[in-house]
Amino acid sequence: MNSGVITGRARAAATGVVVAFLLLGLIAASLLPGAGGVADFGQRNLPPSLAHPFGTDAMGRDMFGRVLSGLVLSLRIGLLAAGISVVIAVLMAGATALGRWPDRAAGFVTDVMLALPHLLLLLLLSFAFGGGTGAVIWAVALSHWPRLARILRAELLQLQAAPYVEASRGFGRSRLFILHQHILPHLAPQMLVGFLLMFPHAILHEAGLTFLGFGLEPSRPAIGVMLAEAMRHLSAGRWWLGVFPGLGLLAMVLAFDALGSAAERLTDPREGQT
Repeated sequence: MNSGVITGRARAAATGVVVAFLLLGLIAASLLPGAGGVADFGQRNLPPSLAHPFGTDAMGRDMFGRVLSGLVLSLRIGLLAAGISVVIAVLMAGATALGRWPDRAAGFVTDVMLALPHLLLLLLLSFAFGGGTGAVIWAVALSHWPRLARILRAELLQLQAAPYVEASRGFGRSRLFILHQHILPHLAPQMLVGFLLMFPHAILHEAGLTFLGFGLEPSRPAIGVMLAEAMRHLSAGRWWLGVFPGLGLLAMVLAFDALGSAAERLTDPREGQT
């Protein structure tokens, strides 16, 4: 077996272990009742200590529990948003197999979405959906699919010229049958990689929208909410209010980005030839 393939699989396995431990920690934190949500005004603005590893905030809430709860919330939103975005990308790329006019219509919509400034599009969509958790999920999902749709469309065009697809077409199979039975199964690796690479962007944009005030409600233990609140206290020397939520978000984003990159190398046929 090629050493490059072995190295790629080892990296993917190591990254998968890191992500698995991260997920287990977040799931365990989500099972703790009221993690970081109990206010204790006698413990306000305490720096990190053994009792409170990440310190406490202005309401005396434990920042360690709040950061874990925020990461769990970001994880759920990222999974939903990235999943919906992948489905949209598949539908838009699949229009290529349905005929010339559906392909042109899907290409026009994709070009329009790519031409719009990304942050502005996110803000407009979140505002149009009324804000809140659902609005953030749909805003991120509806703004992240175009690039993956382009990749899937290019792959689909190559698959349409494959001999087995030509043979199936010669037997009189419909376009929907060919798309469902022959093309979509071969697009599964690209869909998985696209999902894994889209997930970190979804988390970051959710936190960015919330930080700007267009995302989740201030009552939710979201990372963006914590970072926005920390801006009012950093000048007073309460650095832990912003550092630990930011580091937690960065760790989760980098872990899933590394997992997506490893999966991309494993599904790239050129890796096996190096």
